[in-house]
Amino acid sequence: MNKTIEMLFDEHSVIISAVSITDSLNNLRQQNPSAYKAMVRKVIAFLKGYADEYHHYKEEVILFPEMIKKNELFGDGIIKEMMDNHKEFRQMIRLIETRLNEGEYELAQKQLETYVKMLLDHIAVENEEIFQAAESLFTDAELENIGFRFQDIDRELGDEKKQSFVEIMNQIRAEIE
Repeated sequence: MNKTIEMLFDEHSVIISAVSITDSLNNLRQQNPSAYKAMVRKVIAFLKGYADEYHHYKEEVILFPEMIKKNELFGDGIIKEMMDNHKEFRQMIRLIETRLNEGEYELAQKQLETYVKMLLDHIAVENEEIFQAAESLFTDAELENIGFRFQDIDRELGDEKKQSFVEIMNQIRAEIE
């Protein structure tokens, strides 16, 4: 597997690990609603920061446009679907936050579970179709250039900040499981 594509797979692994605590959050919701609210806020911060600000941003600003340049059919097909998913994820996160703020924890949890299911399906499509297509579309040199651009984004947004999201999620997992 190409190093650039591996970088995206690795970010997906971190995201999958983070959202795997959904069932544990539901148990916490039933036992300690205020702790549940605090934990979900941390998960939301991770999803907004790591998943959206770092990972989705790379796809939306670099990978997807480059794929469309190589084959414009992607623009009306699977890439459009992935971009639409990203927008839906942002809306769903806002809805979960609203439910939390209104004290509607059961509804927040149901929305979170829906979000996680959609996100996992989305990741599967990217892993199995998008990233494979990217490896076929681009030369090794082109993928290396895309990888350098990904690294530039991480540096611009803050490598340390990105790593802190991972550490926070590891702490949450340790606390809740």
